[in-house]
Amino acid sequence: MTTITRNDARINVRLPSELKQTIEDAATALGQTVKEFAISTVVREARQVLQDAQVTRLSNRDRNRFLKALDDADAKPNAALKAAARRYGKLRG
Repeated sequence: MTTITRNDARINVRLPSELKQTIEDAATALGQTVKEFAISTVVREARQVLQDAQVTRLSNRDRNRFLKALDDADAKPNAALKAAARRYGKLRG
């Protein structure tokens, strides 16, 4: 079965002519059209932004504190954690 993808979405942008020239120069440097360059660059950056939004980065200090808390055998879940576990169970069940 062949899938046909329609290019029916559009983004229009107005920008200063200096920026347009920079974009054209960059596209030329990569051997791409302005359209190819704009699409590949915007999509790459959009994917990176989405990935960054899904990742929590910790400093070494905070990572060590987090791991220590996980390893603490005497730690007991608080009310918020218990409620979150119940909500998760309802979603999964």
